[in-house]
Amino acid sequence: MSIDGRSVLVLTTNYGTEQDELTKPVSALRENGARVLIAAQKDAPVRTLVHDRDPGAVVRPDTTLARETAEGYDAVVVPGGTLNADRLRTDPDARRLVSAFADAGKPVAAICHGPWLLVDSGLAEGREVTSYPSLRPDLENAGGTWTDREVVVDTSGPHPLITSRGPRDLDAFSAALVGALEGGGSHG
Repeated sequence: MSIDGRSVLVLTTNYGTEQDELTKPVSALRENGARVLIAAQKDAPVRTLVHDRDPGAVVRPDTTLARETAEGYDAVVVPGGTLNADRLRTDPDARRLVSAFADAGKPVAAICHGPWLLVDSGLAEGREVTSYPSLRPDLENAGGTWTDREVVVDTSGPHPLITSRGPRDLDAFSAALVGALEGGGSHG
């Protein structure tokens, strides 16, 4: 199967996104034929970090969170980075977008600290998830069942939910995302 013709939206702030959690899934998706757009809070460069402290690559976003909807996309990806995730979780456009993908039955994927957005969007409740270990209490308090695995693909709810712990799990995270898109997702 192929993911040619599939479209994926990646949500980020303009500072503090974990470099590899942004760039590696984007590369894996593009290498497998997906069209990927990066949506940032502002139409300005995204300044990534490596391990939440060292300067990383500067990535040019394709669009802004405010301009986008779930329509026309097959999945959404939320990279981590503590600063990124902490800002993203309180962004009304980011919450609106992940909720719209979930409501449409489309895959929602989040890695490391990215699942904070699931907490603030009400998408963790009743779902099996993983994340960076320090988020465990937040996800459990939000009604999720936290597990310590490299990737968790929960298909028990109205939309596929894909979560991973952090950068060392990027291969499994990217493979699960590609697999969800191969399995159908929903065009729309």
